[in-house]
Amino acid sequence: MTREGLENQRIWIYGISLLIGGFTGLTFENFGAGLQWTISPLIAILMYGMFAQIPFLKIREAVSNVRFMIALLIGNFVIVPTIVWGLISIFPQPAPIVLGICLVLLTPCIDYVIVFTQLGKGNEKLMLAATPILFVVQMVLLPLYLWLFIGKEVMSIVQIGPFLEAFFLLIVVPLLLAVLTQLWARKQTIGDKALNLTAWLPVPFMALVLFVIVASQIGKVYNDFNSIVQVIPIYLFFLIIMPIVSRFIARVFTFDIGAGRALIFSMGTRNSLVVLPLALALPESWRTLAAAVIVTQTIVELIGELIYIKIVPKWILRDPK
Repeated sequence: MTREGLENQRIWIYGISLLIGGFTGLTFENFGAGLQWTISPLIAILMYGMFAQIPFLKIREAVSNVRFMIALLIGNFVIVPTIVWGLISIFPQPAPIVLGICLVLLTPCIDYVIVFTQLGKGNEKLMLAATPILFVVQMVLLPLYLWLFIGKEVMSIVQIGPFLEAFFLLIVVPLLLAVLTQLWARKQTIGDKALNLTAWLPVPFMALVLFVIVASQIGKVYNDFNSIVQVIPIYLFFLIIMPIVSRFIARVFTFDIGAGRALIFSMGTRNSLVVLPLALALPESWRTLAAAVIVTQTIVELIGELIYIKIVPKWILRDPK
């Protein structure tokens, strides 16, 4: 089994993890609930593994493709928020659910979107180079979006202490360690080997994270199942709308086929696992629903991506004859 082979099978691995997690949580409820303490450590390792693969030391390379970066930023941080606002207006939800929707849909994916772009015959190198910019911008703009979409209510509910602690321990610390690993890899051969080893971490640890989250949370989610089901139309409409809108943006910017497909996958793929720690830091009354909404989006998105990788190169943005 090669690393590339493992990554190409990640969708099925994640799907199986979700199914096993659901079965475990419903059949062995106490055991599943007892796994909750493992979520944060596993997410921290997962974040480190994912961040280590993002070329933070090559931000200049991302900025050099100015047209693509402008389109990517406009698409993900102007067009997408506008569409999300429209969807939550058409399908109004309780505040905890809206918070979960906003957390996950307003943050573009920075990890497995690269694999999906490659499988969809897009320019994955453009996406790889753009990931540092996408990560920094979404972390800066996310608080502003939450305030605009939910208002003062979210500011009164979100306890800043646990929120900052989760952000520091599960995002900042893994990010710093990843950058240090990349610097080490530049200077020493052993560091380069260590960096190569980190490339094996994302797939198995994402599978573990999905398993423990579903196993530990599904019992709570079951009680709010009717509320959770109501967010599925929002996610489905999002998946349908984004390729159409991003195809139009690609035409406006006169992108080649590879860049256009990369834009489609970026605008359609969201950053569920990076924002999940932030949802888990919410007060208990909001935490379960917000986290469940994010996990639901992951399930819907994985199915959607299987369709994307087929229809994007065949129907939405085809190769010239």
